[in-house]
Amino acid sequence: MPDLYLGLISGTSADGIDAALVAFEPQLRLIAGRTYAWNAATRERLIALGQGGDAKSLDELGELDVQVAQAFADAATKLIDEAGVARAGVRALGSHGQTIRHRPEAKYPFTWQIGDGNVIAERSGIATVADFRRRDVAAGGHGAPLMPAFHAAMLHSPDEDRAVLNLGGIANFTLLPREGAVRGFDTGPANALLDAWCERHTGDAFDAGGAFAAQGRIDEALLARLLDETWFALPPPKSTGREQFHLPWVESRLRGDEAPADVQATLLELSAATAADALRATQPQTKHVLVCGGGVHNPLLMARLAARLPGCVVESTAAHGLAPDFVEAMGFAWLARETLAGRPGNLPSVSGAAGPRVLGVVYPA
Repeated sequence: MPDLYLGLISGTSADGIDAALVAFEPQLRLIAGRTYAWNAATRERLIALGQGGDAKSLDELGELDVQVAQAFADAATKLIDEAGVARAGVRALGSHGQTIRHRPEAKYPFTWQIGDGNVIAERSGIATVADFRRRDVAAGGHGAPLMPAFHAAMLHSPDEDRAVLNLGGIANFTLLPREGAVRGFDTGPANALLDAWCERHTGDAFDAGGAFAAQGRIDEALLARLLDETWFALPPPKSTGREQFHLPWVESRLRGDEAPADVQATLLELSAATAADALRATQPQTKHVLVCGGGVHNPLLMARLAARLPGCVVESTAAHGLAPDFVEAMGFAWLARETLAGRPGNLPSVSGAAGPRVLGVVYPA
């Protein structure tokens, strides 16, 4: 058995901890992938902090940092046990942590992911690489998105211009031209607003199959007000998060008499429209859009994307050998591997950083 690497991430939606156990030699292979649910109370606090809320105290924030780390370590050990793999065969673990604030354009730029790597290494017994984003921000970059280097390594084609679209809580593109520099950037909300609005009005954590949105109709006037957000017009590099796109942001643009299902349908159209508009503006000759993340399971969202991108094949990354639910977790396993090898994990053409940087902090087993 070759060296294995394990990747962990909880994204903007905080809908669970994705864990992927990966072999890279002789070729990329997903050994096992699972999503582990958050404790409900912990998830509630993470979402509140992620969309701009303040911690009640430094003690609460410190304890939450450890709680997240323990949950990540437990997810790693569960996956290893379920896969029937010896822990000694896992060379390293790459942990993204949980973003609670992302301010790359502040006076003092920062991005903050909690989940103490010391705790993960101690609890799992595996060398842990964590805190991947802050070195890029220190070098003048956005620290996001981080997946384009992995996408380029695994999905680039010399025969056509491609784009990889991650539909997580926030949507982001990796542009993979046949020739030239790889680019990547966030396009705006994907599932974060859809999930939050659905949970408020139906009690369900997400809109399974787009069924709630399918009950409504697109409110063109509301869509225009949502699209009027100045962030959408910013050129890349750019990144965002739940602290910018949250329910109060939506509510500030409502008249107050909209049917909930109509708002859901309009938020779905917002996700499709902003992604499609961004792609047409930056790589209009794209032939394939390869989609990963939770949004790939929403057939209505996928259909609206395809409708707004005529001439493009819009399909899951599964068609190209990457399980769509675990692309990001696999990516953080790959980033851990790059860090241990002393290779840069960022792309300055994506993040705007001053140059290539080895990312992350290594916490020995």
